[in-house]
Amino acid sequence: MVFSSLIFLFVFLPINLALYYLLPSRKAKNIILVLFSLIFYAWGEPVWVSLLIFSALVDYLNGLFIEKYRGKEVAKLAIISTLFINLSLLISFKYADFIVENFNFLFGTSFGKPGIMLPIGISFYTFQTISYTIDVYRGEVKAQRSFLDFLLFVSLFHQLVAGPIVRYSHIAKEISERVFSWSDMGSGINRFCKGLFKKVVIANAAGSIATQFLEKDIGQITFGEGWYGIAMFSLQIYFDFSGYSDMAIGLGRMFGFHYHENFKHPYVSTSITDFWRRWHISLGTFFRDYVYIPMGGNRKNAVMNIMVVWALTGLWHGASWNFIIWGMYFGVLLLIEKFILKNLLFKAPRIIQHLYALFFIVVGWGIFYFTDLKELMGFMGVILSMPNIMQVGLELQSSIEQNLFWLIFALTLCMPVYDILGKKLNSKITNPNVIAVGTVTVNLIMLMIATALLVNSSYNPFLYFRF
Repeated sequence: MVFSSLIFLFVFLPINLALYYLLPSRKAKNIILVLFSLIFYAWGEPVWVSLLIFSALVDYLNGLFIEKYRGKEVAKLAIISTLFINLSLLISFKYADFIVENFNFLFGTSFGKPGIMLPIGISFYTFQTISYTIDVYRGEVKAQRSFLDFLLFVSLFHQLVAGPIVRYSHIAKEISERVFSWSDMGSGINRFCKGLFKKVVIANAAGSIATQFLEKDIGQITFGEGWYGIAMFSLQIYFDFSGYSDMAIGLGRMFGFHYHENFKHPYVSTSITDFWRRWHISLGTFFRDYVYIPMGGNRKNAVMNIMVVWALTGLWHGASWNFIIWGMYFGVLLLIEKFILKNLLFKAPRIIQHLYALFFIVVGWGIFYFTDLKELMGFMGVILSMPNIMQVGLELQSSIEQNLFWLIFALTLCMPVYDILGKKLNSKITNPNVIAVGTVTVNLIMLMIATALLVNSSYNPFLYFRF
């Protein structure tokens, strides 16, 4: 099940909210949330619920073990157990085919691929449970005594399959002491409707256009079509990922949870460093706090640490060489900025900084898109070649003309116009009733447009299938 589906919008979520708020006690509410979260996860692949519960049980017990033997050397066994079991499961389910394929290539063997189905969201909940055990060991949080409450943290359907990566410390207090407020409910509904609109109206439309141009035979893609297609994919992946994060944050608010921001208008960045402070923030901070800093950070072997982190960042996104290349591509750019371009970029006009960042970001999405390395090399040859300005093509021209107003709208939404307009209107309109009516009206319009598109279109891809 996904958030951008009619059954979620008009059956699952309303029933969950109704039952949740009809029950008086905190324990009963947590039970309802766990049950609905497990149903949500099991909707497409019920067998993998057992894996989710097993992973949660491992780290729940490891947390209690650390708490019992805190300060003693034996407590490290829980960390070893957590890392070994969770990473073994992640590698087995996500990377087994990739490992066998490369082993066969290197040694000329012919082992068959295991062909194990990837449990959706395994990368997200694996990172969450690992971070919990490490935080307990570090003394940053206390071990959760209730398995029900810990399972709630792991399985919350708001962020289970599409993030953001929620750490236990972020919501530990709210698991046991949530307080309802109309302000949270209102802001949650606003955020959810905004995210749904971004996903259905912008991301799905951009993805449809991107597919039209990028799924051609590489030899048939022109310079202009290549850049147009990958620009559309850039819009798709941003509005899809940030849309899901908005919906997750909004759903959390509806139930009394406050998740951290995950995207902060990354396409207004003035450098690659700035971009990665704005893009998938929860993933970046995870690798910083649990990989980069423990390896030595900037203090020791900084260059190697950065490249290892970015290779792992790429690999986290999918079991394919293009993702590793994508991660290392950004690692190299970050090193160049850190040691060479920092002062030059700072002195350059802001528009130059934006253009520089956007160029390398969009090229990076080309690496991300093509999992076949031959296609990737061919595509890079197309977009980085000398352009033939006379070779526009009727298909490209027609697509731009047909989608011009939508494209202007989508590009505008890449900037913080929603927040700026909201603040200006709230400062000028002092009547709270007028603000409330306006907000409800905007939300209803976004919901109705998204619903109409979901009813009339079968194109609603789920980009998180690799995670």
